[in-house]
Amino acid sequence: MDQLIKVIIPAYNEQDSIANVINDIPKIVNEVIVISNNSTDNTEVNAKNAGATVLTETRKGYGFACLKGMEYISQQEIKPTIIVFLDGDYSDYPEQLTEIIHPILHDNIDFVIGSRVKDTRESGSMTPQQVFGNWLATFLMSLFFGAKYTDLGPFRAIKYDKLLALNMVDKTYGWTVEMQLKALKQKLSYVEIPVKYRNRIGVSKVSGTVKGSIFAGVKILGWIFKYSFK
Repeated sequence: MDQLIKVIIPAYNEQDSIANVINDIPKIVNEVIVISNNSTDNTEVNAKNAGATVLTETRKGYGFACLKGMEYISQQEIKPTIIVFLDGDYSDYPEQLTEIIHPILHDNIDFVIGSRVKDTRESGSMTPQQVFGNWLATFLMSLFFGAKYTDLGPFRAIKYDKLLALNMVDKTYGWTVEMQLKALKQKLSYVEIPVKYRNRIGVSKVSGTVKGSIFAGVKILGWIFKYSFK
């Protein structure tokens, strides 16, 4: 059976990077969906010119953008087999998508996370607060749930039917950890694949600000503690 693969890319003011991301995505992908999350620059034009389907979501938030992409897919007659999530800042290597989906296609794994391991991470590509936040979140998930996660990396793939069953709701920075927690709760099979990671193009909207870092941290820890005491 042919596999239908779609990529969801939330993007906020990524005009300088978005075309690079789209152009580096392997041709096995059937549709690239860029959700412009209130962008005020040329993100939308550049994404369209690079061949992506472009949606707009005016409510600011990473989760809002991802949910908009999922809503769009839900209205299509033919549903995909795999959904890949990827950031629009060119910090990930989109060509590694084939490695990310390999365990789903060949080992029947439900969920795959690209882990930004230190050995393949460009110097400065993750801030100290990001590194610590990832360590703390994955440590707590290991402590409370026996999880084997090492990262909350945004580059990830999941079977479409499994994604729907997670009933994702987070509207902002808690999206990635919500997915990982619900995957544990629903006993999805999962693996991590080491991925390369480079310094993003432009300034981070989350880790680049103190406010963004604190808000993201609170959201992530909130999800973990919410599930720990359920």
